[in-house]
Amino acid sequence: MARGDEPLLSQGRPSSDHSDERSVEEEDALLTGQKQHRTWGWARWREIGLFAWAVIATALVILFAVLYQHQQQTSNPTPSGGGWKNGRPTGKRNLIFMVSDGMGPTSLSLTRSFRQAEAGLPIDNTLVLDGHLIGTSRTRSSSSLITDSAAGATAFSCGKKSYNGAISVLPNRDPCGTVLEAAKRAGYMTGLVVTTRITDATPACFAAHVNRREEEDRIAEQEVGEHPLGRVLDLMLGGGRCHFLPNTTEGSCRHDDRDIVDLARKNGFSYVSDRKGFDGLNFGTGVKLPLLGLFADTDIPYEVDRRNMNDVYPSLDEMARTALQALLEATEESQKGFFLMIEGSRIDHAGHGNDPVAQVHEVLAYDDAFASVLDFLGQDGVEGVLVGTSDHETGGLATARQLNDTYPEYHWFPAVLANATRSAENLAYQLRDHIAGKHISPLDTGIKTPPRSSKDDEEALRSYIRTHLVEIGLGIYDITPDELDRLTHASTDPWPASYILADMISRRAQVGWTTHGHSAVDVNIYASDPEQASPLLGNHENTEVGKFMVEYLGLDDEVEAVTSDLRAKAEGMWMGKALEDGVVGNQGDHYEGDFRKRSLGCGCERGLEGHLH
Repeated sequence: MARGDEPLLSQGRPSSDHSDERSVEEEDALLTGQKQHRTWGWARWREIGLFAWAVIATALVILFAVLYQHQQQTSNPTPSGGGWKNGRPTGKRNLIFMVSDGMGPTSLSLTRSFRQAEAGLPIDNTLVLDGHLIGTSRTRSSSSLITDSAAGATAFSCGKKSYNGAISVLPNRDPCGTVLEAAKRAGYMTGLVVTTRITDATPACFAAHVNRREEEDRIAEQEVGEHPLGRVLDLMLGGGRCHFLPNTTEGSCRHDDRDIVDLARKNGFSYVSDRKGFDGLNFGTGVKLPLLGLFADTDIPYEVDRRNMNDVYPSLDEMARTALQALLEATEESQKGFFLMIEGSRIDHAGHGNDPVAQVHEVLAYDDAFASVLDFLGQDGVEGVLVGTSDHETGGLATARQLNDTYPEYHWFPAVLANATRSAENLAYQLRDHIAGKHISPLDTGIKTPPRSSKDDEEALRSYIRTHLVEIGLGIYDITPDELDRLTHASTDPWPASYILADMISRRAQVGWTTHGHSAVDVNIYASDPEQASPLLGNHENTEVGKFMVEYLGLDDEVEAVTSDLRAKAEGMWMGKALEDGVVGNQGDHYEGDFRKRSLGCGCERGLEGHLH
């Protein structure tokens, strides 16, 4: 073939190395029909070698990636020598469980905006809690779609659903072993820190077993060691002193003359009961355990009020830091760490009272304590995790309120809350005492409360309410005649004075509430480290929080053993009066509202005179 007849693309362009030789061999093979026998040179072998090396290198990269991921999932070494194996921690470790009683998602929005407005902060300056949100929890109990704190805390302590009112007792009336009791059996130190009564539902569920939460006298006895398992608590800080004092003593609320403080001392407890005693604990340094600290007859005041009585009551943050240090020192020489439950108890009470002022300050106090626990974990050399959640939401809180029939403007006003200096509860107590003639005004304003004599008339009372309670206490200067009339005659109003005062500031801030009780809304789950608490990422039943704590501390066997021991001793009255059959078990799927209750003659139409928290 002449050069000019060659295909265009082949002109002067060999296809590859040795292409001339290869083309001759290929022509011969095509003409003769014989199979071509090719000799491979160095270049061909080089290509094969490079390809093989690429395959091997890729395989090694994949292998090392898989091994690294497995190591990250199963090994998390710490300075104390702890680690992770098969998805569980090993070695010494601590678990701090924080309960924000009654705090729903809107509580965070309310408090965040309040804090930003009060301090002039930018919108990206958020709460400590906001940086540690990992999931949400479904809260229903076995007896209702809306849980109470007892059933909610039983889900945490036992990892099981139960009926509203149950203190670590199941619907079949069997006691269930708790994570705290199991931890104590395994050699951990244990503690409870609260701002309500230490005998209230949430703390009780970790160290006591009664059929009904109202049996706080019995709960006090069990918490100090009169318990089938003996003493299971090493530290208790909070309120509720009245349930530990005999009814022959001033300040007691017991139904008998038993001295539970004396019983505690016989069981080895040190006891402190006031601010001076708390200060003597030196934030937990050198504290002798077991320790019982009861700093209020009933509940420690709301933070918005307590801050003005700091010389009387310690804060949640102070008690939390004291407990952490005391337990740290107590476990320094131990192969086990500690389990500590810390509750921001009165967020719930603020929701029951529909008091947004009390609410924001309670959440801020809880946020401070949360931050202190994070600091502790960051500085401590022992493996540890913080998990926090709520037992339920309280109040049906909304950061919006429609005040009339016209379409609402999209506003709520956090600055209104910043003008208040006291909770509605505190102001209601002042009104009660003033009417009773005690003339007590804890407001440090320089304005003296005028003493009332027999000549005081209604106008004097109205003036006191307007000036001392509403203007100074709530920061409201546009009280309406109707609001003033209701407060003046609060003793005959269907609502208690605290509800009236809370509603006054809620309306002006355009904060909404749907109930004075609990709601069924899902609540947030928080953690110090989302990897360590990875089983709680996403949406979960509240019982899964309890199960996680047992798994983290490696207490499966101990929980079974504790439960077995408790049930072996379940006969008798140590859990209180047995419930009648049918008292619990309502699945929350049929109507039992006010209209039906009125038809049954329960007297519910008398108004809101009390509630269970």
